[in-house]
Amino acid sequence: MEIALAAKKKNRARRHLAVLLLLLACACAGIAPASGAGGRWDLQQRSIGVSAMHMQLLHNDRVIIFDRTDFGHSNLSLPDGRCRVNPRERVLPQGDCTAHSVEYDVAANAFRPLFVFTDTWCSSGTVAPDGTLVQTGGWNDGFRNARTMPACSDGDESCDWSETQDALSANRWYATNQILPDGRAFIIGGRRQFSYEFYPKAGPSDTSVIPMPFLVQTRDPEENNLYPFVHLNIDGNLFIFSNNRAVLLDYSSNKIVRTYPVLGDGDPRNYPSSGSSVLLPLKPNPTEAEVLVCGGAPAGSYNSTKQQGGTAGAFVPALTTCGRIKITDATPAWVIETMPSPRVMGDMILLPNGAEVAIINGAADGTAGWESAKTPAYAPVVYRPDHSPGDRFEEQNAAGVARLYHSSAVLLRDGRLLVGGSNPHTYYNFSNVQFPTDLSLEAFSPEYLDASNDMLRPRILDPSPTGAPATVGYGATMAIRFLVPALARRRRGGRAGGLGDVSVTMVAPSFTTHSFAMNQRLLFLDVTKNVAVRGRAGAFSASVTMPATAVLAPPGYYMLFVVNGHIPSEGIWVKIQAQ
Repeated sequence: MEIALAAKKKNRARRHLAVLLLLLACACAGIAPASGAGGRWDLQQRSIGVSAMHMQLLHNDRVIIFDRTDFGHSNLSLPDGRCRVNPRERVLPQGDCTAHSVEYDVAANAFRPLFVFTDTWCSSGTVAPDGTLVQTGGWNDGFRNARTMPACSDGDESCDWSETQDALSANRWYATNQILPDGRAFIIGGRRQFSYEFYPKAGPSDTSVIPMPFLVQTRDPEENNLYPFVHLNIDGNLFIFSNNRAVLLDYSSNKIVRTYPVLGDGDPRNYPSSGSSVLLPLKPNPTEAEVLVCGGAPAGSYNSTKQQGGTAGAFVPALTTCGRIKITDATPAWVIETMPSPRVMGDMILLPNGAEVAIINGAADGTAGWESAKTPAYAPVVYRPDHSPGDRFEEQNAAGVARLYHSSAVLLRDGRLLVGGSNPHTYYNFSNVQFPTDLSLEAFSPEYLDASNDMLRPRILDPSPTGAPATVGYGATMAIRFLVPALARRRRGGRAGGLGDVSVTMVAPSFTTHSFAMNQRLLFLDVTKNVAVRGRAGAFSASVTMPATAVLAPPGYYMLFVVNGHIPSEGIWVKIQAQ
């Protein structure tokens, strides 16, 4: 009996080794190049009635979209004759029966109006560990308010925003939020606010605000330090970029633990000069972290767009440069790269294959602000951080819609980018202007979604993409079963391509507004085993290990993707939490 069992184990090991050798051989053979390089644009909605100034994807695959309440009437009525009557409303204090927020259902390509009471103009947000959107600040009557929007159940038309008056300790207009390892939101900056605070508060009596002199030091006459770029470093400290330089903040002790050099030539990168920034994908058990900052506008650009003495303003070309820095290095230094074209107000979105960053929306001149840009940047750019310098940028197929001031973009679970907004005017303006307010939604499908890649695209079988999110713990091992159609066809005797290097990524969906995708984060997971599933052609089982701590992946909902070479599957939702 023992000899028979030993023989069976030996044969099983040989079969597993044969499968792994086959995968390695297929990887070495490479993946056939796709025919659809450049991506595709598809119109989703001609009008959702609301300009997409802010966007957040939730784990029910609905995108919460909103603009501001003081635009006047939107093009979408509130249901059942409902109206917002707010005496502090600047434009329609007697009542406004139109919506300024919508819930967009990705799968159904449908939307419904939501009710938001106080002004959300130029606000910020995070998603709490339980999956609720926590949105803070705004203007006027919304300066210190917090609003929550849950991930609504199917068919629940009553599910809507809730609001808490004066939940914050300081006015937060043009502030930035970052979720922390303990699930709280770190809220920093805003117009004339050189401080930070946390939400939720420790208790009703907690009105603490922590001064941050760095924000005073980086303020200039054009206030190019609004919406600072904030990233959670792998050591638990916060990388904070404002105007043209950055620091590393230990928020637990309110100490600057590192000061970084000025970026490049010192031109500003934050609002209203509005470049963008991402924390580049993190490897399993990372020992280093890199930040990329792209675009912006030269100093003085904002003021130059304003008319003076009847003379039309000048629209200065935007910056063409990106700065990349290893924020964990002992002696960090910026490495400067050049984009194919200038860009201001661009959104930077991490693509789920972990190999590409999309730079989308914006303009080639001017700055953020009313009537402050005149040359739309129609063509997205893909940046590939692992390519050699000089070979990292590729321009994509151009959109047909100008996405200027107050546009935004978010990654969807199917790998597309949802793009909307553009309202470079004080109010909604649809006529007699060069760039009318835009209420449409488009989807940009990167090259990896081209039909020529369909047979190589993994399909996750278990956990089910249509089921409830899987709950996992830090450092836990998770089994994933997936299918590669090309290998299923090969096993049936047909001709097909192969399986490339298989990786698994985990992406935190962003709160995107004003050219910055807050809380965006992509982690590669450690794949410890990858074997064929007996009895099902083309099916494989992968064993992956979750990030070890909340510092690497703050608690909450993430999209998980299996990636074949550079081609990602449709994602599944997972919830990571302490167990």
